Amino acid sequence: MPESFERTIVGDVVAADFRTARIFEQFGIDFCCGGRRSIADACLEASADPVALKSALDALADDDRQDVSQWPVEQLIKHIVTAHHAYIRAHVPTIERHLDRIVHVHGQRHPELAEIAATFDHVARDLQQHMLKEERMLFPYIAELAAHPGDTPIASPFGSVENPIRVMEREHRAAGDEMQRIRELTHGYLPPPDACGTYRTAFAELAAFDDDLHRHVHLENNVLFPQAVTLEQRACGA
Repeated sequence: MPESFERTIVGDVVAADFRTARIFEQFGIDFCCGGRRSIADACLEASADPVALKSALDALADDDRQDVSQWPVEQLIKHIVTAHHAYIRAHVPTIERHLDRIVHVHGQRHPELAEIAATFDHVARDLQQHMLKEERMLFPYIAELAAHPGDTPIASPFGSVENPIRVMEREHRAAGDEMQRIRELTHGYLPPPDACGTYRTAFAELAAFDDDLHRHVHLENNVLFPQAVTLEQRACGA
């Protein structure tokens, strides 16, 4: 392991890539108030293994932005669940924890933080239920259509696939509207001059969450759902 890694300042790493905050937290390393320490000193104080820390940081890869419009339906569903649903489940607790902290510390000077936190909490709870409906009902039905093209569709509890799709699209719009409200309250996720490290990290995490949600919704609304409707129409016309 190069010495340059151990000499790197923790706060500089988080400033360059906010996602690393989650990794430091997992290793018990304070990236905010204690962020001006070297990685070597921080690992020593937290009794953390610097080799394992470096491996975890190296494992962070940019979320792929591949053109998935030509992927088979089964692969597309897997990508949505493992990339985007998993992203929500992994990041919501961290974002909520950071928002709770900055509301407590900065809430008097920045009263909008309370609404930001409450709005995000509502988005997160709604998305949790939304994802369960997709994973337990809608996605299995679409996968069955794709696995048996041209066959008579299996019986579903929701009639045509267009019925749950309309519900999912309505819920997508609701989540998008709430994230738009958060964008307005944060002035485009721009932290104020007096923001601490956690404040800046929380806003960066919200921005990334918003960006991932846009790509997530695009894959469903504009790629997966139209394919599902076409598959069902072909089956019904067979």
